[in-house]
Amino acid sequence: MGNSFVRAFIGAIVAIPVAFGLFFLMQSLIDKDYEQEDTKGRKIADIVVPEREIEVNTKELKPEKVEDPEEPPPELEPLEIDFDTDMDVANIAPNAGVDVQISSSGMSSGDGEYLPIVKVAPIYPRRAQTRGITGYCIVEYTVTKSGSIRDPLPVDCAPSGVFERASVKAAEKFKYKPRVVDGEAIEVAGVQNKFTYELEQ
Repeated sequence: MGNSFVRAFIGAIVAIPVAFGLFFLMQSLIDKDYEQEDTKGRKIADIVVPEREIEVNTKELKPEKVEDPEEPPPELEPLEIDFDTDMDVANIAPNAGVDVQISSSGMSSGDGEYLPIVKVAPIYPRRAQTRGITGYCIVEYTVTKSGSIRDPLPVDCAPSGVFERASVKAAEKFKYKPRVVDGEAIEVAGVQNKFTYELEQ
């Protein structure tokens, strides 16, 4: 026990001068303004921003506002297709309905007829809806070997110039099971689809 007391006493005596020595060393470093001398030697680069004239183009026309935002096509099961079903468009007022009908022109019995897999209801044009305009538009197109459609054209629309754009946009999203003859898919031209635009009372 006496040896441990002596060791502790000697350790304390040695530790005190070491602690004071470190304290004074740190104090002397601070007093020398070490950091200030170091920073005085550095020069911070001047940042120069060149003056630029901001040009305002008031003559350029803004693009026309897109009236009818597109919505992703809802997919329907191939076996549950009702050609006379009214399809309500989700992003317009609930009092507007659009009827999608696909004609059977050009169909004949073969290895496999073309069948619509995805039908998309057109977006009721807002101007027509707010003015209470109703009507229809028949779009004619070709069903390709892959089942997509090509060259959609409005062939009979009333009133003229109101429903053509919305009908063609909707028809472009149609998907078909292509016609198969002798085990090979073929194109079918002259397929027509009638879009009916009605406002429910």
